[in-house]
Amino acid sequence: MEETAQSRSVRKHQAIVTAAIEVFMAKGYPGTSMDDIAKLAAVSKQTVYKHFTDKEKLFREVVLATTAQVDAMIDLVAHIPAEADTLEENLTRLAHRLLTTLTQPQVLQLRRLIIANADAFPELGATWYERGFERVLATLATTFQRLADRGLLRIDDPLLAANHFSGLLLWIPVNQAMFHGGPQHTRADIDRYAAAGVRAFLGAYR
Repeated sequence: MEETAQSRSVRKHQAIVTAAIEVFMAKGYPGTSMDDIAKLAAVSKQTVYKHFTDKEKLFREVVLATTAQVDAMIDLVAHIPAEADTLEENLTRLAHRLLTTLTQPQVLQLRRLIIANADAFPELGATWYERGFERVLATLATTFQRLADRGLLRIDDPLLAANHFSGLLLWIPVNQAMFHGGPQHTRADIDRYAAAGVRAFLGAYR
């Protein structure tokens, strides 16, 4: 089937976005040029400018496009079974999935990229946080409130509890990655952080 002009435009748009993600992460915002992106996307620089009027607009779209990736995580967080006998097991499974997802090299690289450009694009960083991790925290807070209503947790401030839960899991691997320039943890570390974080959380909130 012959490719239509519209489908060709969509394909090129996606190729540009994909290339931009790779180049921005490798070179940072200041070090990236539209020429770099066009070359990697295998399109002309004129085509890049046809889809995105400037580098800033492209950077914004690239950053905000990644927030869609949290949808699966939100669905996971929202469906923790309210069963007393398996609460620790279920929370540990959730903790493991959160750690595995949020400590992927590309996620950590994107976090570093956004933080590095927070002064230049403060509203972009705030929007990325609101559409991404803040949605996860809000869903986790709602889930913890549901578990508290069932008598499985003792919680006065569900959102604070959600932040505590996340902090217990992510503090070590994320900070190590931020200062070392990449992930320092192993699969065994993830298992240990998940189990220890859940035990500490339940020690405070069960």
